[in-house]
Formats: sequence, C-alpha cells, structure tokens
Amino acid sequence: MPSQEQLSELLDPATTVLLTVECQQGVVGPDSALPQLAHEARSSGALANVARLVAAAHESGVQVIHAVAERRPDGRGANHNARLFRAAERLPVQQLSGTTAVRVAAPIEVAEQDFVVRRLHGLSPIQGTDVDALLRNLGCRTLVVTGVSANVAIPNTVFDAVNRGYTAVVPADAIAGVPSDYTPAMIRHTLALVATVATTDEVLGCFMGPRRARVRPA
Repeated sequence: MPSQEQLSELLDPATTVLLTVECQQGVVGPDSALPQLAHEARSSGALANVARLVAAAHESGVQVIHAVAERRPDGRGANHNARLFRAAERLPVQQLSGTTAVRVAAPIEVAEQDFVVRRLHGLSPIQGTDVDALLRNLGCRTLVVTGVSANVAIPNTVFDAVNRGYTAVVPADAIAGVPSDYTPAMIRHTLALVATVATTDEVLGCFMGPRRARVRPA
C-alpha cells in the first residue's frame, strides 16, 4: 500500500480520471443478466463505493468516464469467439443499445461533464474504443479503475491502461467479481503487481483534500 502522500501525488485532479466499468443496470442493477455478480457488487459495498468516488470526483474536479458494454439487437459487430460471448447471447436480459439495461445504475450519478463511452465488442473498455484518445486529450496520467467484473473486464482495463503508459490505481473495495473470495485473490496476486492498490476511503481522502486547481496541459 502506498503512503497517503504518495497516493495524493498520483491522484492530482489535473491529471487523474475516474473510470467506472460496466456499472450499468443490466449488469449490476436489480434486474441484472448476471444476478450473482449484481448481488456481489451490491452486498460487498463495491457499487456504493463507486458511487461515493464518482460523487467526490464531481466535487473535486476529477474527470469521470463511464464505460458501458452493449450490443445491437441484430448482434452485428459483437464478438462470438469465446464461451463468455456465446453465453451472454442466451441470457434473459440483453445489454441492448438504447434500453434501460445499458443505463448507468443507481446509486451512481452521471453528471453533465461526464463522458459515457459505449462499446459493441471485446472485453475491455479501452481497447478499440474512444477511451484512450479521451484520456490523452484530457491530460490523464493516472486512471482510477472501478466497477465490474474482477473476473474479466477489470483486469483487462488495468492491463490495457498500463500497456498504454498510464498509472492505474485500483480501489480494492470498489471492484467486484464472483465468487466473493476470487476478487481479493486476484488483486493480491495479479493487480497488485501492475497497479497501485488502495481503499475507497484513501482515494476519497486525496480527492477531498486541499483543493488543487485543475489545469489542462497545453
């Protein structure tokens, strides 16, 4: 774990972006296509912690990006090259573009200044989407990764961020996966090797500390 001073240096509001991953109604909401994952995200407090981080980011001037996974009703452009994708096609709740399933889930609030980036393919919100270009144009150096799932999308996001030169910060209690004991093991043995692992309260302490003006790089 970094010291609070070290973490505060990483989380300069001028160069930090908070990313929420697949925190959408059809994934973590009451009518989720993945009820076990939705239950874990809510019962563990992870979804509530994401909402706390988003609210603090809005107040402190940290940019927020919400990454949403969806598909067209005809399935065109979607992946079919893994068991996960084929299983998703048979779920009773589909993440269809324009439906309530792909809206950011409560209690997370989406502000006017937030970006919502939608993808129709793949496992990562960074690979092949607008996220990387947005991060570079925003002057991002540190990406705070939150959301679901610790099984697939979260590690993909962290790896993609690190491969592109960003410093990844993962609030361990603001991500979730299944089963419940998998997430801490994955953090300890995988994410901790490539990302800075912290708690939601530690990140909040940096976001809500002494205000620093958010200055965009020229």
